[in-house]
Amino acid sequence: MKKYIVVILFLVVLMGCQTESKLTFEPTQLLGETCADCPKIAINIPNALDDSPVSEAINRSLREEIISIMSFSEDRTIDTMDKALQSFTDSYKELKTKFPDEIQWEATIDGEVIYEDENVVTLRLNSYSFTGGAHGYASTSYLNFDKKTGKELENAELFNDLDDFEDFAEAKFRNQESVPQDKNINATGFMFEGDSFHLPNNLGYTKDGVELIYNQYEVASYADGPIVLVLPYNEVNPYLKRKVEL
Repeated sequence: MKKYIVVILFLVVLMGCQTESKLTFEPTQLLGETCADCPKIAINIPNALDDSPVSEAINRSLREEIISIMSFSEDRTIDTMDKALQSFTDSYKELKTKFPDEIQWEATIDGEVIYEDENVVTLRLNSYSFTGGAHGYASTSYLNFDKKTGKELENAELFNDLDDFEDFAEAKFRNQESVPQDKNINATGFMFEGDSFHLPNNLGYTKDGVELIYNQYEVASYADGPIVLVLPYNEVNPYLKRKVEL
């Protein structure tokens, strides 16, 4: 009987430790004004509740991303998400007074925590905006954080040797997209600057592996859509500074 009690206590402690290692988030929604001449705005993001450096970094980075996406002026006083939404709204209303037939603008941003372990937490932001023209623009952004230091990580800080990882990723990219290994990276129609492979602006940890995403226009036409490459952890772990247990 004592043996079983010890096992049960071990499992309780283990589950408790796992729970404690997870950050706590609550959903936060921001909506634009509701009126005939107002743009449609809907923002849904997680808000980190823990009193920790990494939670502060997550909330700060999300705020900065939304301000960057929504601000339509060079006004440096736009330092909150509410002000950024108002900037977007005011810009549309101003345009609407000059061009009454202007098609309604819209913006949506959805954020979620897509990966978390004891070392890393990754958030993904999917955004879409339409501000006139033939079509809107959709993009995906990754935000990676070191849970122990509370620091947001640049892409280069995820890897032991960025050049080695880039060579590995290029070989995988060529294989997935059927680009011959001995041909120019743009031989099949891609648009890499300088005819040289480069990593995307956005990549991050996911449950399936490290995901690389080239947003529309980054290396291909709008019609081609985003180009996504997922590198499983059993292959990419040797290149990662913060390895994932398999």
